[in-house]
Amino acid sequence: HTTGLGEIKKSFPLYFHRLSFSTSLSIFSLPHPSLLALASPSVNSPELLLTVVTRLSKKEERIAVLAAMENGQVPENANEHCPGTESDSAGKSDACQGCPNQEVCATAPKGPDPVGSIEIVSVLQIADSYLVGIAERMATVKHKILVLSGKGGVGKSTFSAQLSFALAAMDFQVGLLDIDICGPSIPKMLGLEGQEIHQSNLGWSPVYVESNLGVMSIGFMLPNPDDAVIWRGPRKNSLIKQFLKDVYWGELDFLVVDAPPGTSDEHISITQYLNATGIDGAIIVTTPQQVSLIDVRKEVSFCKKVGIQVLGVVENMSGLSQPLMDFKFLRVTPTGEERDVTEWAREYVKEKAPELLDVIASSEVFDSSSGGALKMCMEMGVPFLGKVPLDPQLCKAAEEGRSCFTGEKLGMGAPALKKIIDKLMENQGLSKMVIDNVE
Repeated sequence: HTTGLGEIKKSFPLYFHRLSFSTSLSIFSLPHPSLLALASPSVNSPELLLTVVTRLSKKEERIAVLAAMENGQVPENANEHCPGTESDSAGKSDACQGCPNQEVCATAPKGPDPVGSIEIVSVLQIADSYLVGIAERMATVKHKILVLSGKGGVGKSTFSAQLSFALAAMDFQVGLLDIDICGPSIPKMLGLEGQEIHQSNLGWSPVYVESNLGVMSIGFMLPNPDDAVIWRGPRKNSLIKQFLKDVYWGELDFLVVDAPPGTSDEHISITQYLNATGIDGAIIVTTPQQVSLIDVRKEVSFCKKVGIQVLGVVENMSGLSQPLMDFKFLRVTPTGEERDVTEWAREYVKEKAPELLDVIASSEVFDSSSGGALKMCMEMGVPFLGKVPLDPQLCKAAEEGRSCFTGEKLGMGAPALKKIIDKLMENQGLSKMVIDNVE
């Protein structure tokens, strides 16, 4: 995270002559050769970098002097008649008396400086052990799908939950990982509020909706569901790392990852930790209006920059659709008073126009005159998976923590979602890949 690295740079100025940061954290320019190990692909978090420089902070002067020595330079704070750091009399001649670097020069070993290097290596080994642990956990997961959105409130978590329900109904082994650390709504949407995580000798056990649908979320860790999670990036990063390394999913066909809106710490962490194990791609959820699509374009750009395939874009809340007889009918008086005439209207339709009883009524909720998600997908060269209407039955299913595909009364959202999921499976060949893996 750029801000986190900037804070570290300010706190430890002598370590950093210049430091540039990219998504892969592969570009570092440091003044001391022993610190070049930080450019390792294993080092991909400010938290880890902060650990390294904190461990070395007590040796700051020594490292600065040794850096100058290795480059054949004289430290800036050396005495006026310094014999030179490479001289055999360095730190021992009369000219060295009173120099703040005298002890370092007198005791410094020739060749590469071991100070701090061992500590750096130990920290890198910790990083590697985490990556190895994550790789071992993910080795039993066949497909990993991220669900993203540019803005909050567009139905991303609802889609993640219903996608997981649908895949489980197809007899796949499914895991749903909620990394929306500050806004964990997945427990509510899967009917798991109040559940807790259990520890076993295999690791953290997911909370199960069905035998083939497990869920993990910080929501299971909060003593009170109303408690706010007020965390900075490093703590979020640490929990995501734990989720990936310590949760025992067993054999999974699909791991669905519900990410928070935007492109922040959680997105960087999950892509860095999972990229080595393979991410099938990302599904991006949006609403039709421009204010949402503007941020979806940024989400697509993020995916392209970090090398994640966009499996498709879903346009949610694409109009309000439901049977005409499910609407509430009102009559507004000249004074603005609302009168409920629903029963009268329904009886009137039954008597005067029975052919309207099974008609579906639809109304545009958000302005889509700009072409909506379909036009954006065509412009950016990513697949468009389809539209899901704003459906009261789908909203009710999410509130009740159940699948929208079951129940006595199905709304218009369920068949729309089913088409999208079928298209996703067909376009990406995921179902065939799962079957091939089983065989």
